[in-house]
Amino acid sequence: MKNDYEPVVGLEVHIQLLTNTKAFCSCTTKFGTSPNMNTCPICLGHPGALPTLNKNVVDYAIKLGLATNCEIRPYSIFSRKNYFYPDLPKGYQISQYEDPICYNGAIEIELAEGRKKIGITRIHMEEDAGKSIHDVDIDTLVDLNRSGVALLEIVSEPDIRSAQEAYQYLMQIRQIVMYLGICDGNLEEGSLRCDANISVRKRGAEKFGTRTEVKNLNSFRNVERAIEYEINRQIELIENGGNVIQHTMLWDATVHETKPMRTKEKAHDYRYFPEPDLVGVSVSGEWINTIKKQLPELPFARKQRFIEQFGLPKYDAGILVDEQSLGDYFESVISNLSSKTEESYKLVSNWIMREVMRILSERKITATEFELPAEFIAEIVDLLTSNTISSKIAKEIFPQVLESKVSPNKIVKEQGLAQISDEQLIETLVKDTLLQNRENVEKYKSGKSNLFGFFVSQILKQTEGKANPKIITEVLKRELDNQ
Repeated sequence: MKNDYEPVVGLEVHIQLLTNTKAFCSCTTKFGTSPNMNTCPICLGHPGALPTLNKNVVDYAIKLGLATNCEIRPYSIFSRKNYFYPDLPKGYQISQYEDPICYNGAIEIELAEGRKKIGITRIHMEEDAGKSIHDVDIDTLVDLNRSGVALLEIVSEPDIRSAQEAYQYLMQIRQIVMYLGICDGNLEEGSLRCDANISVRKRGAEKFGTRTEVKNLNSFRNVERAIEYEINRQIELIENGGNVIQHTMLWDATVHETKPMRTKEKAHDYRYFPEPDLVGVSVSGEWINTIKKQLPELPFARKQRFIEQFGLPKYDAGILVDEQSLGDYFESVISNLSSKTEESYKLVSNWIMREVMRILSERKITATEFELPAEFIAEIVDLLTSNTISSKIAKEIFPQVLESKVSPNKIVKEQGLAQISDEQLIETLVKDTLLQNRENVEKYKSGKSNLFGFFVSQILKQTEGKANPKIITEVLKRELDNQ
């Protein structure tokens, strides 16, 4: 039944900007202060208090527009979006309506079947509302610290065709805003918020079905789950002879269901009109070019470069570019390598994804805060690729390097941990081991091939783990074949 229908999904993503002050006043945006402390007559909506636009908000909007291949409007205006709610003291929200600052853009996402382009209708500047607090015993309370905080809203085209595509699109948006340094990308804490517009239609049909908007999507997985649930709900409703009603739905993460919240508003319900207290925003070509020069390499391009330049698998490259600081750390390690080969690049990737990321996760820090110099990881990888130490020794010395901040080369030299790669010495050890274990040699020759590991372990034991396992394996195989 599901295969007879095609989902049509568009996402509205709000990102909270990392500006020091609010969009239209000088109040701080510092998180965690006591309720209603970061306020003033402007963000409280007192009569006669006039807003002034924060220039950084425009800078960030242009930056995001360029990063998402949008056209930047030379002249745009602000509008008042009128509605009444306890956490909106002015009775309206300053936003943009007919002439958003950025429009007609697109980003690419990666799917199992290949790349796909998702269109971006618009990116516009606006201010945040306050916060109603319902989970207290006394009554509903309002905290207006967040009122007036600068937001950018990114509205996608209805190009998304599955919950998985929506997840990938949102992840790509998150990576972009974090690379640009304009938002911390934290969905769980509300820095990045997402609403989904969802409809279904018969496959092959051109006309869109009736859509619902799903809110309260407070994690990346909940975005995926909510969209999947709402798609199935709409299909089941239609198949049973019902009609989809244009509602705003609320995602209930405890029971994994969408529930009607209110009738979906239309633009005319908000009675938009131009904001009389703010002048229009003029963006010159010079301003755009200045910001264009500040743009970093974006995550999608960086991932492709890691694959092509370093020969990394797609999975590794995707993990390393997810956080900008982790990708920076990887490149810093690479720059310190003596042996610059695809084998060593892959080893660097393995060490970062296993050992380094484990420490970052345990300490709840980013790669920027990781105190181990990148050159120490490069030294470990060089020691491995030159067969100076085994992977076993590398893992054993890593905690020492981490704690003492002493060079791996120095630790290996001082503690005599260098790997034994003298083939003649290893050959002598192998012959002695086989001579002392004639019974096991006969069992091996009769088919008990698992004894090969026993012989290897005996030789490693004699050398305190320092003998080169690769040479042991080659010599042991040759000697057993000659028995």
